[in-house]
Amino acid sequence: MTYEDCLWYLKPSVYRDGDLILTGFFPLYSLMVEPDISKLSFMVKPSEGLKDNIWYWKNYQYVLAFLFAIEEINKDSFLLPNMSLGFELYNAFPRNHRTLESSLLLLYGGSLTLPNYNCQKQSKSMAVFSGTESSFSAEIGTLLELYKTPQLHPLLRKIQFINSAGDDVSLDEERNFMVKYDVVNTINFPAGLALLIKVGEFVSNISHHQGLIFHEEMIEWPVGFKETPQSVCSQSCHSGFRKLPQEGRPVCCFTCVLCPEGGISNQTDAQHCVQCPAEEYSNTERNRCISKVVTFLSFQNTLGVPLACTALCFSLVTAAVLWVFMKHRDTPIVKANNRALSYILLFSLLLCFLCSLLFIGRPNTATCILRQVTFAIVFTVAVSTVLAKTITVILAFKAMKPGRTMRWLLTSGVSNSVIPVCTLIQVMICGIWLGTSPPFIDIDIHSEPRSIIIECNKGSVPAFYCVLGYLGSLALGSFILAFLARNLPDTFNEAKFLTFSMLLFCSVWVTFLPVYHSTKGKVMVAVEIFSILASSAGLLGCIFAPKCYIILIRPDKNSLKQLRGKMNSTRK
Repeated sequence: MTYEDCLWYLKPSVYRDGDLILTGFFPLYSLMVEPDISKLSFMVKPSEGLKDNIWYWKNYQYVLAFLFAIEEINKDSFLLPNMSLGFELYNAFPRNHRTLESSLLLLYGGSLTLPNYNCQKQSKSMAVFSGTESSFSAEIGTLLELYKTPQLHPLLRKIQFINSAGDDVSLDEERNFMVKYDVVNTINFPAGLALLIKVGEFVSNISHHQGLIFHEEMIEWPVGFKETPQSVCSQSCHSGFRKLPQEGRPVCCFTCVLCPEGGISNQTDAQHCVQCPAEEYSNTERNRCISKVVTFLSFQNTLGVPLACTALCFSLVTAAVLWVFMKHRDTPIVKANNRALSYILLFSLLLCFLCSLLFIGRPNTATCILRQVTFAIVFTVAVSTVLAKTITVILAFKAMKPGRTMRWLLTSGVSNSVIPVCTLIQVMICGIWLGTSPPFIDIDIHSEPRSIIIECNKGSVPAFYCVLGYLGSLALGSFILAFLARNLPDTFNEAKFLTFSMLLFCSVWVTFLPVYHSTKGKVMVAVEIFSILASSAGLLGCIFAPKCYIILIRPDKNSLKQLRGKMNSTRK
């Protein structure tokens, strides 16, 4: 028996020539008795029993559909002009080695399989249809790929037509096309009859994704099944989420991730989240954008109300202290430390408390300029007044010693000139600031995710820090002088009170800088207001609280006799 005799039954049973050939492998029959190839001697003809077949008549419908499609294409002159399709059919056996033998016959072009040899001078086969079994398709596909056999001919590119079923079919350069499969269910009838009924369909379209449709009411489930089983690895992602592929798993396996703050997705199974515009923010569900609310540090705000009330209360207290000092202006305690400087300091502190109100409310061009300039000038007046009072204390102590120079400086009011000189310098700095880059209205859309904050931009940042730096220099100078004079035996311990007041003042503003830069929006403005109120309250309390205590609670100590007693003890 020759090897060719063994393979006689693998030859194509149906063949039609054409300009292009479509090859089909269909499971049509199998052998009644499978020969054991390992025991064949190749010297004896095979027995007649090998020619007996088992026919699978139900698969004949695939052959008819295959031939019908070829006939329809040949009839249409538009699809393949001046060309015709032919076909050849091979049997697909259920055994793996039989499957490979069938595909080898296709490759070698004859009934005798010669490895790496092709009997055909020019192959007309342009596509191979590999039966109905996925395992068979995988095996034959692997083999044909090794020999670079073509699955679609270049002539079928860039084609668009309407088939006999009325469906639009198109192929592009990448040979992408729509495929449609019917989902059938075996319905059992009495007397052992069964019929395949269409219960759904699967449509694959690159541009419109994939769709699987079932008509569950038509399905006859096997025993143990009551509903449609899940056909995907992961459930769909709802709006507000995006799909995150799981590495190393199929494309149908993914994780649903909530869109980040400021991003939304308003459709199911979104691949990416869409960023909201700058003036909008995403809602909690992350499925739509909402317009941001315009906000600022107002008098109705939870931060603005307590700050405004505190500023007004301290303003009233300062005004009351000023009234007390003016009413008792002829008493020794008011006269002893230059009552004119006390009036100026109290009035400047009153303005300091009131200027904090300029930082509250909807900003405009006028308030943006006034709040910074007013703050700079009134605080310069207050600190320079403290410096003048410290110089007055030192001159008063020196004037007790012999010599006319110190007495002349004390009586001539030289210390009072410190205030206008220091204030004039600050006014010049503010003038340069306003002349180069003044404060202006600005909009902050980033500090708070759900708000648009209207605020005052300082304009020239170096000019702003020059104002603060000059004010800090005055405060530091006043503190150093007061600290050096803290042990001088003055009448009412003015130097010690000035030392404490300037220590508190410097501490507040040193703390202010890092806190101010670590905040944004309304909180930044609130920090500046708090620093103004805290430093002003420190000056008011440390300098004037002890004097008010003596004036109102201990008037017996507010007398010339008490003053003379202290002066005599000082001389000793």
